[in-house]
Amino acid sequence: MIQEALLIVMQPLVLLNILLGVAGGICIGCLPGLTATMGVALVLPLTFGMSAANSILLLIGVYVGAIYGGSISAILLNTPGTPASAATALDGYKMASRGEAGRALGISTSSSFIGGIVSCVYLLLVSPQLAKFALKFSSPEFFMLAVFGLCIITSISGKSMAKGILVGTLGILIATVGIDSITGTMRFTFKNMNLLSGVNYIPVMIGLFAMSQAFISVEEIKQKSVVNQKIDHVFPKREDWGVIIKSGLGFGSLGTLVGCIPGAGADIAAFISYGQAKNLSKTPEKFGTGIPEAIAAPEAANNGVTGGALIPMLTLGVPGDAVAAIMIGALTVQGLQPGPLLFQNNGPIVYAIFIGMFIANIFMFILGINSLRLFAKVLSIPKQILIPIIFLLCFVGSYALNNNIFDVIIMLAFGILGYFLNKVNISSSPAVLGLILGPMAESHFRRSLLMSNGDVSTFLSTGICWFFFVLIIISLVIPALRTIMSNKARKTV
Repeated sequence: MIQEALLIVMQPLVLLNILLGVAGGICIGCLPGLTATMGVALVLPLTFGMSAANSILLLIGVYVGAIYGGSISAILLNTPGTPASAATALDGYKMASRGEAGRALGISTSSSFIGGIVSCVYLLLVSPQLAKFALKFSSPEFFMLAVFGLCIITSISGKSMAKGILVGTLGILIATVGIDSITGTMRFTFKNMNLLSGVNYIPVMIGLFAMSQAFISVEEIKQKSVVNQKIDHVFPKREDWGVIIKSGLGFGSLGTLVGCIPGAGADIAAFISYGQAKNLSKTPEKFGTGIPEAIAAPEAANNGVTGGALIPMLTLGVPGDAVAAIMIGALTVQGLQPGPLLFQNNGPIVYAIFIGMFIANIFMFILGINSLRLFAKVLSIPKQILIPIIFLLCFVGSYALNNNIFDVIIMLAFGILGYFLNKVNISSSPAVLGLILGPMAESHFRRSLLMSNGDVSTFLSTGICWFFFVLIIISLVIPALRTIMSNKARKTV
């Protein structure tokens, strides 16, 4: 199986796609406002005519490159290219301001590489075992898994849990549009033929994550980015490698663990790692002044998330973050259904993904060390040129899915919705989670009741069901306790 995967990945076209994906991802990541999620959503339509391996590895290349690329603008401009690099800006810019921009970027590149490789190792070791375990799942277990995934909405809702739940419910309601898979009844189609097969979530994601960000960027079209720092001596010195390796191994593992938790994300992993690095440091007072540890830790962690987020996505069909949700769409377009059967029925493709991710991180390191000056120039691209290109890609990408203008209308509608959600500080991710996991929860709920003749105790009939039941309770209680404690703290102040 691994030999077949190697034959797939080592094709020149596949390697070229990974390289182009990483390079494009770095460019997207280093431009403030263009997130990794937006980059993957924009590139997704370009993969429709590709083979399964080509398409998913191109997207993984963009993902890996974009998460790393955000550190370039964070260090040079004190403006994180992606939310995942916000913690890096705290010390990276201070180091660059002292004339050590090249050193800071070298530490970031090397730590990102080690953190990414660590996540690939975990992905390779953990995913097949978790998939074997998941083969024991039947409809009740899958329903409890889907409910647990939906409960993560409470953790990714931002400041207002109620708003997040409202947006997540909207996603679940949208998922009910179309022909009922059990009875064949038409639901909420309003006699529109385009809605018989439901609302395709690819245009929805392009709208929520790419078009909405493009609308916001229009407001900042006159802002210019200027890089004043001189970039030299990028390859880390001997004294920096000890910090890089130590942080890469430790915080790369922590980032992978955080990435496995659906809804957590690279930004959370980066800040957790920054905080832990400060707690473990012998000189915590130096954090915030521009020291290697404070750059290495968050960068290792946020790149560790890239592999961690794919573990639940590939094995259970539950996206670890918004990018993994888009990759579920990419696999579905290729006729592949994420979950335990993916390993059983399409083993070579799965192992090609593992190997391709290793290669993507290697390409990221090579490009980062040798081409940082070139990528820094991307920061000077005028937004008057960049934003129309993004608009065009959104329109063409949505239309290319089914050659249907209705998908473009869906994309625009959700782009406007995403714009207003951003304006009121409401995350769009709960809607995507509801859209993906809603049908899974509904279908397995109804199948379970058919299998048990309406006996609801079937949902707690196995140890696996009880395990997910406990996780559901924990995922609901912890955010509620956090909210209560923060409210008490405000009243005290």
